[in-house]
Amino acid sequence: MDLVQLQRQFVDYTTSLFNESFLDDQFNQLQQLQDESNPDFVVEVVSLFFEDSERHLNDLTQSLEQQNIDFKRIDAHVHQLKGSSSSIGAQRVQKECINFRGYCEEKNIEGCRKCLQQVRHEYVLVKNKLETLFKLERQIIAAGGSI
Repeated sequence: MDLVQLQRQFVDYTTSLFNESFLDDQFNQLQQLQDESNPDFVVEVVSLFFEDSERHLNDLTQSLEQQNIDFKRIDAHVHQLKGSSSSIGAQRVQKECINFRGYCEEKNIEGCRKCLQQVRHEYVLVKNKLETLFKLERQIIAAGGSI
């Protein structure tokens, strides 16, 4: 695939991520912070989000399997996950976290379990989408182009 096709594919793919509400304007703002002095800024920040999210999702899974559910602890993890997803513009993850927090407030264990599955689903989707986006970026740069 030539450079022009890669760049067109990159633009189209990025547009689809916004149109399908995987990302919001916060991701654009994150990209604007990247410059020649720190060309991997967005990838680094998003990688930290991935690590942090995996940890929170694992902690949430364990917390919801306990005999005595600590809804305050669960809500704290969901709150942190909501904040980190918001900071990179992962809109669908953030929205599911808002729903999840409502079930925590109600102390609705079944609602929490269902929301955890939905948050995990949206997280996996946005992770795969962003990994594909970063792969396209690397291909464009390897072909001598720029983003």
